[in-house]
Amino acid sequence: MTQHSRDTPQFYLTAPSPCPYLPGRHERKVFTHLVGDKAGDLNDLLTHGGFRRSQSIAYRPACDNCRACVSVRVIANEFRPSRNFRKVLARNSDIVGELRAAAPTSEQYSVFRAYLDERHRHGGMADMTVLDYAMMVEDSHVQTRLIEYRTRNADSGITGRGDRLIAVALTDVLSDGLSMVYSFFEPDERDRSLGTFMILDHITRARRMGLPYVYLGYWIEGSKKMDYKGRFLPQQRLAPSGWLRVDANGGIAEPQD
Repeated sequence: MTQHSRDTPQFYLTAPSPCPYLPGRHERKVFTHLVGDKAGDLNDLLTHGGFRRSQSIAYRPACDNCRACVSVRVIANEFRPSRNFRKVLARNSDIVGELRAAAPTSEQYSVFRAYLDERHRHGGMADMTVLDYAMMVEDSHVQTRLIEYRTRNADSGITGRGDRLIAVALTDVLSDGLSMVYSFFEPDERDRSLGTFMILDHITRARRMGLPYVYLGYWIEGSKKMDYKGRFLPQQRLAPSGWLRVDANGGIAEPQD
Protein backbone atom coordinates (compact mmCIF):
# COMPACT_ATOMS: atom_id res chain seq x y z
CA MET A 1 0.00 0.00 0.00
CA THR A 2 1.27 3.48 -0.86
CA GLN A 3 1.73 5.68 2.20
CA HIS A 4 1.09 9.43 1.87
CA SER A 5 2.73 12.05 4.05
CA ARG A 6 0.44 13.87 6.46
CA ASP A 7 1.72 17.11 4.88
CA THR A 8 0.93 16.00 1.30
CA PRO A 9 -2.61 17.05 0.39
CA GLN A 10 -4.93 14.48 -1.15
CA PHE A 11 -7.88 15.90 -3.10
CA TYR A 12 -11.38 14.45 -3.33
CA LEU A 13 -14.51 15.27 -5.32
CA THR A 14 -18.00 15.34 -3.86
CA ALA A 15 -21.09 13.90 -5.54
CA PRO A 16 -23.48 16.40 -7.21
CA SER A 17 -26.03 18.09 -4.94
CA PRO A 18 -28.55 20.93 -5.44
CA CYS A 19 -26.89 24.34 -5.68
CA PRO A 20 -27.87 26.56 -2.72
CA TYR A 21 -27.35 29.76 -4.72
CA LEU A 22 -28.63 29.28 -8.28
CA PRO A 23 -31.97 27.46 -8.73
CA GLY A 24 -32.02 24.46 -11.00
CA ARG A 25 -28.28 23.86 -10.87
CA HIS A 26 -26.13 21.32 -9.08
CA GLU A 27 -22.83 21.81 -7.32
CA ARG A 28 -19.74 19.69 -6.83
CA LYS A 29 -16.72 20.51 -4.71
CA VAL A 30 -13.11 19.46 -4.67
CA PHE A 31 -11.69 19.35 -1.16
CA THR A 32 -8.71 18.39 0.96
CA HIS A 33 -7.82 18.23 4.64
CA LEU A 34 -5.88 20.99 6.40
CA VAL A 35 -3.88 19.10 9.00
CA GLY A 36 -0.32 18.86 10.23
CA ASP A 37 2.44 21.42 10.63
CA LYS A 38 2.05 22.70 7.08
CA ALA A 39 -1.68 23.42 7.37
CA GLY A 40 -1.19 27.18 7.57
CA ASP A 41 1.05 27.33 4.51
CA LEU A 42 -1.32 25.06 2.59
CA ASN A 43 -4.30 27.20 3.57
CA ASP A 44 -2.48 30.28 2.25
CA LEU A 45 -1.64 28.57 -1.03
CA LEU A 46 -5.11 27.15 -1.57
CA THR A 47 -6.85 30.42 -0.67
CA HIS A 48 -4.77 32.12 -3.36
CA GLY A 49 -6.09 29.46 -5.72
CA GLY A 50 -9.74 30.05 -4.89
CA PHE A 51 -10.32 27.62 -2.02
CA ARG A 52 -12.28 28.35 1.14
CA ARG A 53 -11.84 26.85 4.60
CA SER A 54 -14.50 25.11 6.69
CA GLN A 55 -13.07 23.68 9.92
CA SER A 56 -10.16 21.45 8.84
CA ILE A 57 -11.35 21.22 5.23
CA ALA A 58 -10.35 23.41 2.27
CA TYR A 59 -12.80 23.28 -0.64
CA ARG A 60 -13.49 24.87 -4.01
CA PRO A 61 -16.43 24.58 -6.42
CA ALA A 62 -15.85 22.08 -9.22
CA CYS A 63 -19.24 22.17 -10.89
CA ASP A 64 -20.02 20.67 -14.28
CA ASN A 65 -20.67 23.38 -16.90
CA CYS A 66 -20.84 26.24 -14.39
CA ARG A 67 -18.23 28.77 -13.27
CA ALA A 68 -20.54 31.21 -11.49
CA CYS A 69 -18.63 31.14 -8.18
CA VAL A 70 -15.78 33.65 -8.41
CA SER A 71 -13.26 34.18 -5.59
CA VAL A 72 -12.94 37.84 -4.63
CA ARG A 73 -10.54 39.80 -2.45
CA VAL A 74 -10.78 43.49 -1.62
CA ILE A 75 -7.68 45.64 -2.12
CA ALA A 76 -7.55 47.05 1.40
CA ASN A 77 -5.15 49.99 0.95
CA GLU A 78 -7.00 51.37 -2.06
CA PHE A 79 -10.55 50.88 -0.78
CA ARG A 80 -12.47 54.09 -0.08
CA PRO A 81 -15.97 53.78 1.38
CA SER A 82 -18.79 55.11 -0.76
CA ARG A 83 -21.46 57.39 0.62
CA ASN A 84 -23.68 54.40 1.47
CA PHE A 85 -20.79 52.62 3.19
CA ARG A 86 -20.05 55.75 5.23
CA LYS A 87 -23.67 55.74 6.38
CA VAL A 88 -23.27 52.14 7.54
CA LEU A 89 -20.15 53.10 9.49
CA ALA A 90 -21.97 56.03 11.08
CA ARG A 91 -24.95 53.85 12.10
CA ASN A 92 -22.55 51.51 13.88
CA SER A 93 -20.26 54.06 15.49
CA ASP A 94 -21.40 52.77 18.90
CA ILE A 95 -19.90 49.30 18.25
CA VAL A 96 -16.59 48.06 19.65
CA GLY A 97 -14.81 45.23 17.83
CA GLU A 98 -12.44 43.03 19.84
CA LEU A 99 -10.03 40.50 18.30
CA ARG A 100 -9.98 37.33 20.40
CA ALA A 101 -8.62 33.81 20.36
CA ALA A 102 -10.84 31.29 18.58
CA ALA A 103 -12.69 30.08 21.67
CA PRO A 104 -16.47 29.47 21.51
CA THR A 105 -18.82 30.79 24.19
CA SER A 106 -22.48 30.30 25.02
CA GLU A 107 -23.01 34.01 24.38
CA GLN A 108 -21.71 33.64 20.83
CA TYR A 109 -23.86 30.58 20.24
CA SER A 110 -26.95 32.47 21.35
CA VAL A 111 -26.36 35.05 18.60
CA PHE A 112 -25.44 32.29 16.12
CA ARG A 113 -28.64 30.36 16.90
CA ALA A 114 -30.83 33.45 16.50
CA TYR A 115 -29.11 34.27 13.21
CA LEU A 116 -29.69 30.78 11.79
CA ASP A 117 -33.30 30.64 12.95
CA GLU A 118 -34.08 33.97 11.29
CA ARG A 119 -31.90 33.92 8.17
CA HIS A 120 -31.09 30.28 7.36
CA ARG A 121 -33.75 28.11 8.99
CA HIS A 122 -33.90 25.83 5.96
CA GLY A 123 -30.17 25.82 5.21
CA GLY A 124 -27.58 23.13 5.75
CA MET A 125 -26.48 24.64 9.07
CA ALA A 126 -29.96 24.96 10.56
CA ASP A 127 -29.60 22.00 12.94
CA MET A 128 -26.20 22.93 14.35
CA THR A 129 -25.98 22.36 18.11
CA VAL A 130 -23.73 24.17 20.56
CA LEU A 131 -21.21 21.35 20.11
CA ASP A 132 -21.34 21.76 16.34
CA TYR A 133 -20.70 25.47 16.78
CA ALA A 134 -17.74 24.76 19.05
CA MET A 135 -16.28 22.47 16.39
CA MET A 136 -16.74 25.14 13.72
CA VAL A 137 -14.67 27.55 15.80
CA GLU A 138 -12.07 25.23 17.32
CA ASP A 139 -11.45 22.65 14.58
CA SER A 140 -8.69 24.59 12.86
CA HIS A 141 -5.00 23.92 12.25
CA VAL A 142 -4.40 27.44 10.92
CA GLN A 143 -4.19 30.88 12.51
CA THR A 144 -7.82 31.69 13.25
CA ARG A 145 -9.35 34.47 15.33
CA LEU A 146 -12.79 35.62 16.45
CA ILE A 147 -13.83 39.24 16.32
CA GLU A 148 -16.64 40.06 18.74
CA TYR A 149 -18.68 43.18 18.06
CA ARG A 150 -20.44 44.77 21.03
CA THR A 151 -22.46 47.88 21.60
CA ARG A 152 -20.46 50.29 23.73
CA ASN A 153 -21.41 50.96 27.33
CA ALA A 154 -22.35 54.55 28.03
CA ASP A 155 -19.47 54.81 30.51
CA SER A 156 -16.94 52.62 28.67
CA GLY A 157 -15.31 55.42 26.70
CA ILE A 158 -14.18 55.36 23.11
CA THR A 159 -11.89 52.35 23.49
CA GLY A 160 -13.64 50.58 26.36
CA ARG A 161 -15.04 47.07 26.15
CA GLY A 162 -18.55 46.94 24.81
CA ASP A 163 -21.64 45.55 26.46
CA ARG A 164 -24.13 43.52 24.41
CA LEU A 165 -22.69 41.04 21.90
CA ILE A 166 -24.25 41.92 18.58
CA ALA A 167 -22.13 40.22 15.90
CA VAL A 168 -19.21 37.80 15.48
CA ALA A 169 -16.74 37.06 12.68
CA LEU A 170 -14.58 33.94 12.42
CA THR A 171 -11.49 35.04 10.50
CA ASP A 172 -8.26 33.43 9.27
CA VAL A 173 -5.06 35.45 9.31
CA LEU A 174 -3.17 34.72 6.08
CA SER A 175 0.27 35.87 4.96
CA ASP A 176 -1.31 38.48 2.67
CA GLY A 177 -4.71 39.19 4.17
CA LEU A 178 -7.69 38.40 6.32
CA SER A 179 -10.06 35.68 5.14
CA MET A 180 -13.62 35.97 6.47
CA VAL A 181 -14.60 32.35 7.10
CA TYR A 182 -18.03 32.95 8.62
CA SER A 183 -19.89 35.85 10.22
CA PHE A 184 -23.24 36.20 11.94
CA PHE A 185 -25.22 38.82 13.83
CA GLU A 186 -28.34 39.55 15.84
CA PRO A 187 -31.24 39.42 13.35
CA ASP A 188 -33.23 42.04 15.27
CA GLU A 189 -30.52 44.57 14.37
CA ARG A 190 -31.07 44.29 10.60
CA ASP A 191 -31.27 48.09 10.16
CA ARG A 192 -27.59 48.35 11.07
CA SER A 193 -26.42 46.38 7.98
CA LEU A 194 -24.05 44.45 10.23
CA GLY A 195 -22.84 42.12 7.49
CA THR A 196 -21.62 45.11 5.49
CA PHE A 197 -20.20 46.74 8.62
CA MET A 198 -18.10 43.68 9.47
CA ILE A 199 -16.57 43.65 5.98
CA LEU A 200 -15.75 47.36 6.26
CA ASP A 201 -14.18 46.72 9.67
CA HIS A 202 -12.06 43.88 8.26
CA ILE A 203 -10.79 46.16 5.50
CA THR A 204 -9.71 48.68 8.13
CA ARG A 205 -8.08 45.95 10.23
CA ALA A 206 -6.18 44.52 7.27
CA ARG A 207 -4.86 47.98 6.43
CA ARG A 208 -3.69 48.51 10.01
CA MET A 209 -2.01 45.09 10.04
CA GLY A 210 -0.17 45.83 6.80
CA LEU A 211 -2.08 43.13 4.92
CA PRO A 212 -3.07 43.91 1.33
CA TYR A 213 -6.29 41.92 0.99
CA VAL A 214 -9.56 40.90 2.60
CA TYR A 215 -10.82 37.61 1.16
CA LEU A 216 -14.64 37.51 0.97
CA GLY A 217 -15.15 34.06 -0.49
CA TYR A 218 -17.30 33.65 -3.61
CA TRP A 219 -19.06 36.37 -5.54
CA ILE A 220 -21.95 34.98 -7.58
CA GLU A 221 -23.51 37.38 -10.04
CA GLY A 222 -27.27 37.01 -9.99
CA SER A 223 -27.41 35.43 -6.53
CA LYS A 224 -29.15 37.57 -3.91
CA LYS A 225 -27.12 35.82 -1.20
CA MET A 226 -23.70 36.46 -2.76
CA ASP A 227 -23.96 39.30 -5.28
CA TYR A 228 -23.36 41.96 -2.58
CA LYS A 229 -19.64 41.11 -2.45
CA GLY A 230 -19.16 42.80 -5.80
CA ARG A 231 -19.82 46.22 -4.22
CA PHE A 232 -16.52 46.36 -2.32
CA LEU A 233 -14.26 47.96 -4.89
CA PRO A 234 -11.53 48.00 -6.00
CA GLN A 235 -11.20 44.25 -5.73
CA GLN A 236 -9.60 41.33 -7.51
CA ARG A 237 -11.53 38.39 -8.92
CA LEU A 238 -9.93 35.06 -9.68
CA ALA A 239 -10.14 34.02 -13.33
CA PRO A 240 -8.45 31.13 -15.15
CA SER A 241 -5.73 33.60 -16.21
CA GLY A 242 -5.14 34.88 -12.64
CA TRP A 243 -6.46 37.60 -10.35
CA LEU A 244 -8.19 40.35 -12.35
CA ARG A 245 -8.55 43.82 -10.89
CA VAL A 246 -12.05 45.33 -10.96
CA ASP A 247 -12.35 49.07 -10.29
CA ALA A 248 -15.28 51.17 -9.14
CA ASN A 249 -15.91 52.30 -12.74
CA GLY A 250 -16.35 48.69 -13.80
CA GLY A 251 -12.99 48.46 -15.54
CA ILE A 252 -11.14 45.14 -15.50
CA ALA A 253 -7.34 45.08 -15.51
CA GLU A 254 -4.81 42.42 -16.43
CA PRO A 255 -4.08 39.47 -14.11
CA GLN A 256 -2.38 40.36 -10.84
CA ASP A 257 0.48 38.43 -9.22
